[in-house]
Amino acid sequence: MNLKALISAGCLFTLLSACANHIYTPALFHQDIAYQPKPMSFDTVKSATYISGGINFYTDPTWIDMMISGQVNYSRGYVYQNINLAYGAFVVLGDFDKGSSSDDYRTENFTDKFFGAGGIRASANLFTTYDRVDFRYLGIEAAYSHEFGAYANFRQDFNNVPGYHIDARTDLLTIGLTTEIVFHNINDKNIQNGLRLFLGGTFGNNSFNQAYLNHSYLEPDLFNTIFPKVSYFIKFNKYFATVEGGKQVFLRFGYKF
Repeated sequence: MNLKALISAGCLFTLLSACANHIYTPALFHQDIAYQPKPMSFDTVKSATYISGGINFYTDPTWIDMMISGQVNYSRGYVYQNINLAYGAFVVLGDFDKGSSSDDYRTENFTDKFFGAGGIRASANLFTTYDRVDFRYLGIEAAYSHEFGAYANFRQDFNNVPGYHIDARTDLLTIGLTTEIVFHNINDKNIQNGLRLFLGGTFGNNSFNQAYLNHSYLEPDLFNTIFPKVSYFIKFNKYFATVEGGKQVFLRFGYKF
């Protein structure tokens, strides 16, 4: 590659970085949905309470800034004939860490900001049983959350500043569809595994979207409004764990009673 091409590529990268670094979204943007455990059709007890805690690592839409949060979840799950239901609440505390590699392009004088959120979740699905498998073939999930803290205040303050693309919302409503396979061990019904796929979007008035959609170099246009999430669930007797991935890694451990 000749020198002229290298200089052009460098200028383009700098321009894109400079533009991208002024994009800020809510702390729980595409992070408010989380797996809600439910009893299997094979379980003796048809309703159960689940409590869990976990840690979530994820980036902003520019793939530069990092957010780390801890989360506590409470939910109640039910199984009926061919139907599962669950509802619950959650609390999130975390930190928005502005990427050090972008400091040359931004004027905001901070390195990190605290955020918190609280919310509720609900889910339901139809399922069919095959041997030792519950195939939850059609499900719907919803989450509502309210954000607070220094990061939310910052977005409110910079919302109308020229050159900034900001989603200043502190209330998010996310709804989507799911499909899932859950099965128990061949010799022990108390050892269970599940794999779930979620596909949904965040709704509400968002003036940020139009400006954000113009930055198609950040990620595919489809994922600006619709996003996927894959979850793995494992339960051993009363204990369970989940690993969730999309644009993040969410690890969670909990107890069923």
